Amino acid sequence: MVGMLQMRRSRGALSGFLLILLGLWGALIPFIGPYFDYAYTPDKAWTYDTARLWLEILPGAAVFLGGFLLAVAKGRHTALFGALLAAAAGAWFTLGPVLSPLWNNHVAMGGSPAGSTVYLRIMEQLGFFTALGVVIVFVAGVALGRIASVTSGIRPVGEIPETTVPARTAPVSPGSAAPLPVRDRTGAAATPAGDTTRTIG
Repeated sequence: MVGMLQMRRSRGALSGFLLILLGLWGALIPFIGPYFDYAYTPDKAWTYDTARLWLEILPGAAVFLGGFLLAVAKGRHTALFGALLAAAAGAWFTLGPVLSPLWNNHVAMGGSPAGSTVYLRIMEQLGFFTALGVVIVFVAGVALGRIASVTSGIRPVGEIPETTVPARTAPVSPGSAAPLPVRDRTGAAATPAGDTTRTIG
C-alpha cells in the first residue's frame, strides 16, 4: 500500500514550477501591471479592494500553493491534492468575473480593462483572467494525468532468483565400465562374456 502512494518527485516538478509562476502572476499583476500600462480599473499600482482579493489574490495564492505541493511532493496523495487545488483556482480565474454578478447586485466585480486600444484591452482580459485560468487548468490537468497514469511511482525491485548451474560430468567411454558378474542357478558367479581370463587350480 505504501508503494502505491509513492512517486518520483520529478513527475510533478516541472508542472509545479510552472504553476508557481502562474500563481505569482495572477496574484501580483493587478498591483504591478499599472507600472507598464497593463491594468484593470482602478489602474493604480498597489491598489487593494475586495474584488481583487476574491478574484485574483486568493486564487493566485491557491495556485502557488498547489504548484509548491506538486514540486516537493513525494506522495501521490499530496501531489494529487496540489494539482486539484491549482485546477480549481485556475477555473475560478476564468469563471469568477462571470459569476460575480450573482452575489454583487448584478454588477461584475474586478473592474474593466484599462487599455487605450482594443488589442490591449483584449490582452488584459486574457492575461488577467480568461487565458490565465485556462493555462493553469491545462498545466494542472497534465500533472494529474502524469500522476494518475502510473500505478505505483516507485516499484520495489524483486529479487533475482538464483540459477543452479549443473556440474560438468566427464563423458564415460563405452569400454571403460567393467562388466558385472552373472550368477548361474547354483549361485556361483559365472565368468562374464568376453572375459577370457581363467583361473588355474
